[in-house]
Amino acid sequence: MEPGPPGRSGPAEPGPRVRGADREASAAVPSRAREEAGLQRRAPAVAAVLPAGGSGERMGVPTPKQFCPVLGRPLISYTLQALERVCWIKDIVVAVTRENMEVMKGIIQRYQHQRISLVEAGVTRHRSIFSGLKALAQDQPDSQLSKPEVVIIHDAVRPFVEEDILLKVVTAAKEHGAAGAIRPLVSTVICPSADGCLDQSLERARHRASEMPQAFLFDVIYEAYQQCSDYDLEFGTECLHLALKYCHIKAKLVEGSPDLWKVTYKRDLYAAESIIKERISEQICMVMDTKEDEEHVGHRLEEMLKNELSHVKVTSGALGHTGRDLQQIILEQCYNFVCVNVRASEFEETQKLLDVLKESDLSILYPVVVISVHFLDCKSVPFGQKMENLMQIKEFAKEVKQQNILLCGLLIYYPQDEQKLQDSLRQGATIIGTLIKERNSGLLGQLLVA
Repeated sequence: MEPGPPGRSGPAEPGPRVRGADREASAAVPSRAREEAGLQRRAPAVAAVLPAGGSGERMGVPTPKQFCPVLGRPLISYTLQALERVCWIKDIVVAVTRENMEVMKGIIQRYQHQRISLVEAGVTRHRSIFSGLKALAQDQPDSQLSKPEVVIIHDAVRPFVEEDILLKVVTAAKEHGAAGAIRPLVSTVICPSADGCLDQSLERARHRASEMPQAFLFDVIYEAYQQCSDYDLEFGTECLHLALKYCHIKAKLVEGSPDLWKVTYKRDLYAAESIIKERISEQICMVMDTKEDEEHVGHRLEEMLKNELSHVKVTSGALGHTGRDLQQIILEQCYNFVCVNVRASEFEETQKLLDVLKESDLSILYPVVVISVHFLDCKSVPFGQKMENLMQIKEFAKEVKQQNILLCGLLIYYPQDEQKLQDSLRQGATIIGTLIKERNSGLLGQLLVA
């Protein structure tokens, strides 16, 4: 067993922290820390095992599906993040093939995953799970982990598991010995005969699809795997069945949510990317240094965003001298920023914002979108001159792309006519919403006009 590379000390949840903002962060969440500490004291000792040795044959791509990129980040990293967010899961054991061991270590290092240990996967799913269980068992001479009371078994390619269902299966497993998530069957299951004709079909209403996660009393599932026949280790796929067959434990079945689906085919990667984009597009931070000027058009743009993007939470923050407002927003993990530039220098506010973001770890897990907003009053500055001044955004965008920050510009006409101004602001809000939702790297460094 190999422990994963140690990352820097981080917050309870994996993700960004603002360097120098530890004092503000610790003051902001004392109640949550106490709540999590209390939960850890009450909960049984829990670990998780993720078999990640598959080759991804059904995906039809050379890269195993657990390592396929989604928004530039390996799929398995999202699953690890989902488990790491659960404070009461003490250890996470990942079983990977020998040839992918260094790849997995690199993922742990780059995305600062915590509480991860690696073991070598077996040639089948059950053998990989057994390897993970051995790493947690106290009877192994090289074990560096403590034996849990309950162990969760989950798939590396089911990234959207929530704490609620994890808690349900763990609680049920503690009472019944084993538990697993289920979902209604979507299609009817039939059994063909040897000559390819229909033999029988199952009544769909009486049957369910077995999903992940599943949870077991550790002693139950470890004993089942120790007794498991070579045939079951080679061809079996259902852990709940092993607990029933070898330990006579009838698993409690827990209704799961639609988010438990498994990334299996190439099209599933696009679906996963769409879900992730939607989740990280639910909040926008307006960055303005216009508190003294309540009539500034930037405030009207903020109101238009709130009206036009009703499904998105729009907050505001100021750079100021300390950037504390912005640091708190970063700690809350907002990945979308609209920076209103009002000073004489075209990019003064945007540059300050980019400096703060580069100093934080916000863009490690997800690409951060920054839209640099500028206003054009043709009566004071000719359009051609304004565009020429703003073209340096391409160089800024190229530089910050290395930090996973997606920068583009928006120029909004600022005419005197009220109706035309409303139309420009509405069009600007639509452009902002689209840029944030799509996260299209092809628009990096582009200056769009509303």
